[in-house]
Amino acid sequence: MLFIKNTHTSPLSSGIIFLQKANDHKISQARKLRKTMTEAERILWLYLRNRKFCNLKFRRQQIMEGFIADFFCHEKKLLIEVDGGIHNTEPQKAIDARKESAALSRGLHIVRIENKEIMHSIKVCLKKLEEFVKEI
Repeated sequence: MLFIKNTHTSPLSSGIIFLQKANDHKISQARKLRKTMTEAERILWLYLRNRKFCNLKFRRQQIMEGFIADFFCHEKKLLIEVDGGIHNTEPQKAIDARKESAALSRGLHIVRIENKEIMHSIKVCLKKLEEFVKEI
């Protein structure tokens, strides 16, 4: 699990949703991803949805700067990415780096969790995530 705490303020920090335009293709893609979540994403979503986790509101498959983030909490300015094996490939690493840069430029914090961490120890993941959320 990787935690990236953003210590910089940004004039864009409150506008992840409200100050951007999303094209129809991205909206369609986000809807499709909501319907076809990975098993790890589904498991994590069971714990995040409906303010079950730290009474925070999370959205899934949130469009941001042309990218689609797995989970997003506006209250904490927190992006959660659930990473499978594809994230170890060079092309995907480049995409992930651009996504992280866009998120950091908006003043967001980032948590990257590997699928296997969720599948094998969801309780440990949630505990670490809770500790991080309390710090930000």
